Amino acid sequence: MSTDFQAFNEISERSREIFRRIVEAYLETGEPVGSKTISARLPMSLSPASIRNVMSDLEARGLVQAPHTSAGRMPTDQGLRMFVDGMLEIGDLPQEERRVIETQFSGTGRDLEDALTDATRMLSGLSHCAGVVLASKTVKVIRHVEFVALEPGKALVVLVAEDGSVENRVIDTPPGLTPSALIEAANYLNTHITGCTLQAARRKLRQALDQDQRDLDQLAAEVIKTGIAEWSGHAEDKTLIVRGQANLLEDMGAAGNLERIRTLFEDLERKKDLIQLLGLAENADGVRIFIGSENNLFSLSGSSIIAAPYHDAERRIIGVLGIIGPTRLNYARIVPIVDYTAQVLSRFLP
Repeated sequence: MSTDFQAFNEISERSREIFRRIVEAYLETGEPVGSKTISARLPMSLSPASIRNVMSDLEARGLVQAPHTSAGRMPTDQGLRMFVDGMLEIGDLPQEERRVIETQFSGTGRDLEDALTDATRMLSGLSHCAGVVLASKTVKVIRHVEFVALEPGKALVVLVAEDGSVENRVIDTPPGLTPSALIEAANYLNTHITGCTLQAARRKLRQALDQDQRDLDQLAAEVIKTGIAEWSGHAEDKTLIVRGQANLLEDMGAAGNLERIRTLFEDLERKKDLIQLLGLAENADGVRIFIGSENNLFSLSGSSIIAAPYHDAERRIIGVLGIIGPTRLNYARIVPIVDYTAQVLSRFLP
C-alpha cells in the first residue's frame, strides 16, 4: 500500500533496522519486545535508551504499539503490512517440503474432491494453521447426466458427481423436442464426458459436437449445448473446504485469549464472508496476504490469510487455496508453501 511505503521511506536506516528486529522477534515469540532484547539483536551498538526513543517514534507513526503500560512493543497490522511488502525476505522452499506437496497430487485416477480436501489438510499440517481451499463447483467430476422432461419447453438436467452430490438445473428446450431426443442427448453426454470436470467436458464437447453434428438429432444437439452452458454459467457457485481449525485453537490458547478464539471461530462459520474474501485473491498474480484489520472478516480476531489462485489446463483460474492463522505467522516460510501448492495443484487439474 502506498501509505506503508511512504512510512517506510520516511524513517531512517537505523529505525528500519530496529523495526525489523521488533517484527522478527514478535513473529518468533508472539510477545511484545523490549529494548534490551532489541539491543542484543542489533548489529550496531545502541543503548536501550536510544532504542526506546526510536520505538516511541515508530509508535507515533502507527507501526508498533505497546499492549499495556511498561510493556515492550509489537507491530500493528499497518506495521506488519509494511514489513511484508518492503522488508520480508522469502527464500526457496526446501526440497523435502516440495516432495511432500508433489506426493500429495501424485498418482492417477484420484477423485478431485478428495484431492482438494487432502490439499487442505496438507496445508494445515505444513503450516500448523488452518488450511483452506475455495473451489468452483464446476471442478467436480461428472459421473452421470440425465434429462427429465417437465412441461413443453422445459426440462430438468440432473448431474451426479463422483462424490455422490446431485445438482439440478431447469433448462429451456427447443419446440418439438421428443422424448427420444432427450434420451439421445443424455446417452451422448454420458458416453463423452463421464469422468470429466465441467471445464474439461465443455472443451471436449466443443470438439466432439463439431464432428458429430451430422449424426446427432438437431434438437438433441441443442439440448446438449444448453445443458452444459447452463452449468458453465454458474461458476460463481463455490465449495469451501476448511481443515485444521484445531491448530488455531492451540495457537490462540497458548496466548490465553479466549475471546479471540471465540471470535475467530464465529468468523469461520460465516462462510459467505470467507468466500468473498478469498475471491479477492482469485484475480491476483501470485500470492495475496490479508493481515488482521485489513479485512472486515478477521478485524476482531487478529488473523491473517495467505492465499494464491490455482488454474486449469487452459490457464483459467478456478479456485483459491491458502492458510488462515494468527497475524504473527512465519510469512517467509508460509508464502512459498502456498505458492508452490497452487502451482502443483494447477498441474494436476485437467
